Amino acid sequence: MPTPPRQQLYIDGQFTDGTSGSSVDVVSPVTGQVIGTLPVPSSADLDRAVSAARAAQATWRGVGVWQRAAICHRIGDELLKRADVLARLQTLEQGKPLAESLSDVKEAAQLFHLHAEDAVRLHGETMPSNDTHKRMFTFYRAVGTWAIITPWNFPLLMLAEFVAPGLATGNAHVVKPPTHTSLTVLAAMEAFDAAGLPKGLINILPGEGDFGTKLVTHDGIDAIGFIGSSATGAKINAVSGLKRSIMELSGNGPVIVLEDADLEAAARAAAEGAYFCAGQVCCATERVLVHANVHDAFIEQLLKTVPGVNLGDPFDPSVNLGPLNNEGVAQKMDRHLADARSRGFDILAGGGRRTGFPTDLYYEFTIVDGVSEDSLLSVEESFGPVVPVITGASDDDLLRIANADRLGLQAAVFTNNLTKAFRFMEEIEAGQVVVNDSNGFWDVNMPFGGAGGKNTGWGRIGGKHTLLDMSDLRTGIIHLNN
Repeated sequence: MPTPPRQQLYIDGQFTDGTSGSSVDVVSPVTGQVIGTLPVPSSADLDRAVSAARAAQATWRGVGVWQRAAICHRIGDELLKRADVLARLQTLEQGKPLAESLSDVKEAAQLFHLHAEDAVRLHGETMPSNDTHKRMFTFYRAVGTWAIITPWNFPLLMLAEFVAPGLATGNAHVVKPPTHTSLTVLAAMEAFDAAGLPKGLINILPGEGDFGTKLVTHDGIDAIGFIGSSATGAKINAVSGLKRSIMELSGNGPVIVLEDADLEAAARAAAEGAYFCAGQVCCATERVLVHANVHDAFIEQLLKTVPGVNLGDPFDPSVNLGPLNNEGVAQKMDRHLADARSRGFDILAGGGRRTGFPTDLYYEFTIVDGVSEDSLLSVEESFGPVVPVITGASDDDLLRIANADRLGLQAAVFTNNLTKAFRFMEEIEAGQVVVNDSNGFWDVNMPFGGAGGKNTGWGRIGGKHTLLDMSDLRTGIIHLNN
């Protein structure tokens, strides 16, 4: 097993034990063993990190965009050099299969290359004025110092989703990853140092609970980037006042199977969206809404995917389903399936935790049929390897069920009818709608975020849109004396 190389805070370009005198053990969901011990950051550590970030940003915002882009390119290169080591460390602390972790690291590196290129093409515009003596134009400036709070399901990738565009546009960052998935992020700071990133622009303070509140309410924080649950996002919004923010929150995305769909492809995609990262993804297969006319044939195809899901040691190349990351997620799965049993739903595969592994977090790939709209599997984000199947009587009924949910992040629809495809893309209340592929589809260059009117946040992660959200659009007006 890999040994975590860094088990300290990272402040102002230096690894440090901090000042609290307290620490917390990091336990692997794969082995059940303690794999590291991290300092608990104090208020003084936070003050120092914010001060370092603000001082660094005052200089960084004046660095030319081509120079910032060059450093971002070097960060991407340095991450790739360390990809194998970082991937193994991430699998140990997060639990996902090694192939998934390796893909995460490569995509994180790609984000730095992508945003380096985006930043040098971030153009303003000129516009005519009613006053012929005026010349008006727009340009972009960095917002300042960002508090970044990342989740535990994609430790390094979701750091890069904020930090890559943030650095490219001249911002600084104080990052709070969850304590139990911080080792990969801390190890990655060696790549940033090797790339020549000026100290202070990224500070890593793993923490929990009240520390996050202290971070987002700190007077030295100008803006907030958060990826996580809608409940936590609401708490951040309540205490942070008028600070600018990007919020990418919970999803409960449906996979909608119309009666003209390729059922084999739909079943395969629904299964993959449920077991990828053990279903611990905001755009996982949370509900499958199937037209009644093809329900039985779809279930037949879905059951054929079960033998292809191999639960086990995530370091084994044949395994594509590792353990859940933490006991809280496992208990939520327990609760949802207990509710399903109490309602008499049909559990066609899986249904619980698998024994005989080093931890109690290895959860079976599960298929549940006959799910009702008001059940926990339908109204809550399960965040585990489960495929709940709900039947709808018509296209209109499927659309109604999809839009009844309070969340609207990403959805998928399977159909071979172009008119129906466009209808569902336009009428499903979700930020992204994927046609004829997994609900879990994601690309580094696509704008990703929630739909308006839903509890799924605002702003976009991906491509030029994050650069725009992390920049101030300024307008210059010049009066000519002619």
